[in-house]
This record gives sequence, C-alpha cells and structure tokens, in this order.
Amino acid sequence: MTESILGIILSALLTENFILVKFYGICPFMGVSKKIDTALGMGMAVTFVMALASAACYGVDLILQALSLTYMQTVVFILVIASIVQVVEMFLKKAVPALYKALGVFLPLITTNCAVLGVVLVNVQEGYGFLHSVVNGAAGGLGFTLAIVLFASVRERVDKAECPECFKGFPIALITAGLLALAFMGFSGLKIF
Repeated sequence: MTESILGIILSALLTENFILVKFYGICPFMGVSKKIDTALGMGMAVTFVMALASAACYGVDLILQALSLTYMQTVVFILVIASIVQVVEMFLKKAVPALYKALGVFLPLITTNCAVLGVVLVNVQEGYGFLHSVVNGAAGGLGFTLAIVLFASVRERVDKAECPECFKGFPIALITAGLLALAFMGFSGLKIF
C-alpha cells in the first residue's frame, strides 16, 4: 500500500503532472504566474480544492453508482467543485484579503479549472479508493503548485533579461512554458514501482 501511495505521489508530481504533461489548467498557469508569491497562493488554493474535491467526489460517485446515475458524473462533479471553490473564496476574502485581491478573477476560475475536474475523473477511471483518491488529489495539486511556482520564478527572471522586442511579454512566456514542459517530458520514461 505504501508503494502504491508513493507511486501515485511521484506520478502526480512528475510523470503525470497536470499542467506540464497533461496540459490541464493552463489558464491560471499563464495568468497567475507573474510573481512567485501569487503563484504559490494559487497553487495552495488549487491543492486544497483538489484534495477536498477528490474526497467529496469519491462519496458522491458512490451515491451515483448506487442510483445508477453514473452518466451524471461530470455535471455533479462540477457542482461539487463549484461549491468547494465558493467556500475557499469566502475564506480567502476574510482571512487573507491581499491574496484574494492578487488572485483576482483567477480564484473563481478554479471552478472551471480542468485540472481540478481532471483529477476527480482520473480517480474514478483508475478505480481509486478513498485514500488513494485524496492522495492523488493532494499530489496533483502539489504538482500544479510545483509547475506554477517554477514557471513564475523563471518568468520573473526572463522579464528582467534582454530579449528581442517581438518576444517580450506573452510570447517569451509561451516559449518558457514549452521548454519547462519539455523538461518534464523527460520524466515520462521514469518507471514508478
């Protein structure tokens, strides 16, 4: 069991990273990655939502299976995720207003972040139990955080570097994201248990 949990963690962090390998969640990845602290805040919020959504959707999926309503999974999962994001948004607004303001429009977009829905659907497709689902959700969120913080740190340095005028801003960010994804593709041959 420990080996399978470690395998899930390493897979979600490196070989099956939601942003850099599966390309889920690109919108907040590109939009909130200009500063490391904002990227870290977004990553932690997504990690929390992914872990909580994995736990909640595991129970919801059991109910859907018992009622023979598995064709409704996607719609119900989106509703559960939207509810969780609302709670997180209200908490951040009261507890950490600076982070809430910095995340801006990207915080409510976690609701439609395909990485959050993707982790829940992967849990169902892989037939993970409750513990494995929560571990995969948390590790997927940490992989999201790793990718967005790495990208933000590179992006901060690239913004201060000299480059041709036509590459400044978003074009160099896309090139940087592509190179970072290419680096993570090197983990694809990694055999995990």
